[in-house]
Amino acid sequence: MNNSAASPSFASLVQSFFTEHLIRQRALSSRTVAAYRDAFVLFLNFAQERLHKPPTAFLLADITPALILAFLDHLEGERHNAVRSRNARLAALRAFMKFAGRKDVASLHIVEQVLGVPMKRFERPMLGFLSRDEMLAVIGRPGISWASQRDCLLMALMYNTGARVSEVIGVKVSDVVLESSACVHLHGKGRKDRSVPLWRSTVKGVRHWLKINPDLDPASALLPNRSGEAMTRSNVTQRMALAVQAAIKTMPSLEGRAISPHTIRHTTAMHLLQSGVEISVIALWLGHESPTTTHQYVEADLAMKEKALACLQDPGVPARRFKATESLLEFLKNL
Repeated sequence: MNNSAASPSFASLVQSFFTEHLIRQRALSSRTVAAYRDAFVLFLNFAQERLHKPPTAFLLADITPALILAFLDHLEGERHNAVRSRNARLAALRAFMKFAGRKDVASLHIVEQVLGVPMKRFERPMLGFLSRDEMLAVIGRPGISWASQRDCLLMALMYNTGARVSEVIGVKVSDVVLESSACVHLHGKGRKDRSVPLWRSTVKGVRHWLKINPDLDPASALLPNRSGEAMTRSNVTQRMALAVQAAIKTMPSLEGRAISPHTIRHTTAMHLLQSGVEISVIALWLGHESPTTTHQYVEADLAMKEKALACLQDPGVPARRFKATESLLEFLKNL
């Protein structure tokens, strides 16, 4: 009996991977699916040139370690992708091959070979964060204008919660509890929700904001743009840049530093750590699924202490311590 006749085609495996596995079974966010899709578009374009045939004619056996390694070299050498991006593309391909191995057991040996392609190690940059005084300067004091008052609350809420940008712009009025156990319900990465307690000052800020914006109903974005819609990522980045520029006047140490909305998240984590909060609690606070991610803050804190210690030593001594259509690419682009 010819087992290969019963094996699913490469094209149908890709289609099933996206429509059944990622979207239905794992219920990944649209952003994550888009990242996987982009990785596949890049890979299939590259493989099409190398294999001299369209993606719809690919076999799973065509996806060899050599092909993937050549693709990864192409990403770094010709597309100038950072190691982090290179590893993210590889992670997407590995996830697909694991899925393919479950769907086509006869191809397990091919899958195992591909899974042997390693992630590339890289030196993580030290996490940037702000001191308490710097953070308070960025939050600033609410001015008279509507935008100024919104931005002040935006920065305060981000610092209080350590929320990702996607989480803070997704907060609706109904997500905020202002009674005895004041908190905000955040809708996190991977569709995981969590609640984070609010300081009294944040509660006071939210109360004032709702008082001067009586038209905001429970379903409204807590921090809307002027059109009444939820702010976008670019909105937040732009307002953050303006807040930093204003803060530089009283806090010159902010001058010339790369400060993004994610810097506030790092700042919250580091301030919690330095206040003696357990790493497991910080993980819950930030919505980290992996303890390893939260451990970066411990490593960063240790790295800074070692750097300070090194200042007292010889500077030269290092511190220790799918039914496929003709174009599979078109299918992916239309996801």
